[in-house]
Amino acid sequence: MATIFIDQERHTARDGENLLQECLALGYDLPYFCWHPALGSVGACRQCAIKQFKDEHDTRGKIVMACMTAVREGARISIHDAEASAFRASVIEWLMINHPHDCPVCDEGGECHLQDMTVMTRHVYRRYRGRKRTFRNQDLGPFVNHEMNRCIQCYRCVRFYRDYAGGRDLDAHALRNHVYFGRHADGVLESEFSGNLVEVCPTGVFTDKTLKRHYTRKWDLQSAPSICVHCALGCNTVPGARQGTLRRIHNRYNGAVNGYFLCDRGRYGYEFVNAPTRIRTPLMRRQRGEALRAATRQEVLAQWRALVDRGAKPIGIGSPRASLEANFALRTLVGAQRFHLGVSDAEHTLLESALALLRESPARVASLREAEGADAVLVLGEDVTNTAPMLALALRQSVRQTHMKIATKLHIPHWDDAAVREAAGSAKAPLFVAAPIATKLDEVATRVFHDAPDEVARLGFAVAGAIEGRKAHRVPDTSDATQALADEIAQALVAAERPLIVSGCGSQSVELLRAAASVAAALCAKGHSAQITFALPECNSGGLALIEGKRLGAAIEALRNGDADTLIVLENDLYRRAGQAAIDALFESAHQVVVIDHTASATSARADIVLPAGTFAESDGTLVNNEGRAQRYFQVFVPNGDVQGSWRWARDLLAAADRGREGDWANLDAIIGACAAAIPALAQIVNAAPGAGFRLAGQKIAREPPRYSGRTALYANVNVHEVQVPADPDSPLAYSMEGYPGEPPPPLIPWFWAPGWNSVQSVNKFQAEIGGALRGGDPGVRLIEPAGADGGAHFDTVPQRFAPRVGAWLLIPLHHIFGSEELSALAPGVRELAPQPYVALNPDDADMLGLAAGELACVDLDPAPCRLLVTRRADLRRGMAGVPVLPWLHFAALPAFAKITKAEASRVEAE
Repeated sequence: MATIFIDQERHTARDGENLLQECLALGYDLPYFCWHPALGSVGACRQCAIKQFKDEHDTRGKIVMACMTAVREGARISIHDAEASAFRASVIEWLMINHPHDCPVCDEGGECHLQDMTVMTRHVYRRYRGRKRTFRNQDLGPFVNHEMNRCIQCYRCVRFYRDYAGGRDLDAHALRNHVYFGRHADGVLESEFSGNLVEVCPTGVFTDKTLKRHYTRKWDLQSAPSICVHCALGCNTVPGARQGTLRRIHNRYNGAVNGYFLCDRGRYGYEFVNAPTRIRTPLMRRQRGEALRAATRQEVLAQWRALVDRGAKPIGIGSPRASLEANFALRTLVGAQRFHLGVSDAEHTLLESALALLRESPARVASLREAEGADAVLVLGEDVTNTAPMLALALRQSVRQTHMKIATKLHIPHWDDAAVREAAGSAKAPLFVAAPIATKLDEVATRVFHDAPDEVARLGFAVAGAIEGRKAHRVPDTSDATQALADEIAQALVAAERPLIVSGCGSQSVELLRAAASVAAALCAKGHSAQITFALPECNSGGLALIEGKRLGAAIEALRNGDADTLIVLENDLYRRAGQAAIDALFESAHQVVVIDHTASATSARADIVLPAGTFAESDGTLVNNEGRAQRYFQVFVPNGDVQGSWRWARDLLAAADRGREGDWANLDAIIGACAAAIPALAQIVNAAPGAGFRLAGQKIAREPPRYSGRTALYANVNVHEVQVPADPDSPLAYSMEGYPGEPPPPLIPWFWAPGWNSVQSVNKFQAEIGGALRGGDPGVRLIEPAGADGGAHFDTVPQRFAPRVGAWLLIPLHHIFGSEELSALAPGVRELAPQPYVALNPDDADMLGLAAGELACVDLDPAPCRLLVTRRADLRRGMAGVPVLPWLHFAALPAFAKITKAEASRVEAE
């Protein structure tokens, strides 16, 4: 630490850090544009000018850029010096020469960083009267709107898009004194992280196109702390709603998880909440064969009570996309021994194995922040970009650890981004990607390996054996080339300070998980601080595994043999979990089917009673991410009608069955406490966030900003008086603009705002250190910690070599960031980018079958043969084929061998 003087005041700052960052950390307001905590400094905008003095006797000083000047012991600077202030004001005036006068109609208005910095520099009058430079805007796809005339040339967009996220289709196109930030031509932005341009851009050049369809001013959005439900990483979000409609998703900073960014699926998949497929009223049918009809809450509960009185024997099927509270409530309703996890039997095995391996491992389960800091990474069998996108973004940063080591040797500050990249050149930290197909991470990988899942697992076991150095653990029948690659990977991992092993459930292979655990265990046994992480299938797969329950196959058997006659399904489309014939038989065996869900599906269509559940925006709950971090999400708005959280419906069913004492949960705190008491593995979830009774200065925390408008005007057609604010028994948050005006605890921050900082840059005011943890600690509580033992390798489970079959192909699942996740696929923008059903074949196999790209192939696999368009992929080995994981394309458990033949139809175009 160093002592510095800012406008004659003594402060302690981090030695070697840049002055801009330290001034902000100390609470000073200093304007900037090109600097970003995650991107570092380049000194492009000249907006953060300050006066630097040699010593206490220097009265003249010199102008320097704070973002490009390091903290040194005894440094003396002035922010408020008249010359520095005038310099900053002149920079704003230059930038505003060509900026349009369109704040009242700009989508960014009200949370614009340029607006904030203009006010901060006191620039209030435009002297320029000449013509403004103008540009043509581009159509960049369904997510991002482009308005190039608002650009101030800070270069943040291309620095994030190209340097940080690895995109290549967005660039700075320069001609004389004109710079254009866009694509070479109109077209969909190719990066999976393009939506971050909306928050990275300090002006309104890039804005949210989905918000534009149902636009409202940012100060009129009602928000609450939330968690992304579109994968298992648990990224923190800020959903914004107005008049019962979810309008947008913004990033909510969590230093241990997603930091400053989100993937596009997490940012734009929210529109399923507003979809016409939503279930918004109770439905029921008196007897089989009748159509479902709208019913009242009293009618459906009365029908349930009648079932109980007749001696119904219910079983429950939970869901990996439902909260811990909802799953626990269903478990309480039917009994622990009659609760089933609601995933396919193959996925059940995967989740059991993943949880057991993580609990037994001596390696720490890595957070996303820790994954960024890994200096050697092995990815085994997972297409991370498509199954866990933000983990892929973290791994892209991990390869820069070599950059940082080079910079340290050359005494270049790590924040000096351009200098670090220039010094490091093409050097990168080891990243090895072994997967059945090519992935987008291959472009930054040291070496890649493409083969069947079993062959990838064998490579992993070979790496573990090479690390251990014991001949007894050498994988038999390994080719010389594969063994040489395993030795190379082992050497890189052993040489690293923070090695990371990544695998997951995407390839549906338990052997891959065991191989990854074996590599981590071998590293720990050698004294290395290894870390491990698994990409799990859905947002609460980890939590569901911790609750524990029976297999889906056991539910089918219980209904078939008469051990149960009533089925309760929680937020789950069972047709995605098993073959159609098996699920049809399940429903036929049940005398009554009750479905609690928020979205209509093939399963809800088979129900006798349908209860309308709240989505993440309409309910509260806890999710456990792939790290084992339990995080709380809170209700954003109160839905109309009988829509309520799933756990409340289970509580109501308990009460209707005269078992109210078992589910006497008055609010969220009560059921969280009951869940923590009943399931030891979840005992710590009570600490994930403050309870409903938490107050600051006797006040709740407002969901609405202080400038929220229209509380009477919105409903003037109903009542000219202000409507009563809904009560919230479940959280310390209020559905109001009245509340504690200060900083709430991190799990309860509904949005980031500070005086003078209306944009997302205000997050700086909430951090203990810029770019570090939030003051008070990052949200969430970890439920899984290293075992502290040697763990153990699993060499007894090494699979046999992959053997192609004559006349059949090993069909493997291929995941897509857009389309593979069930809920986000209902959002119009995501659906637009989702692939059509296809089958991918090696070109040689396709030629053997006489199939050209775009022709129809017949794939003979349960539930029934289907015709799919052919895609040719040279990265698929012969004897294998791939099909996309799509909600509307159901297959039995994959991988599985299937016959593929040429369909009779001629070449067709995809619809």
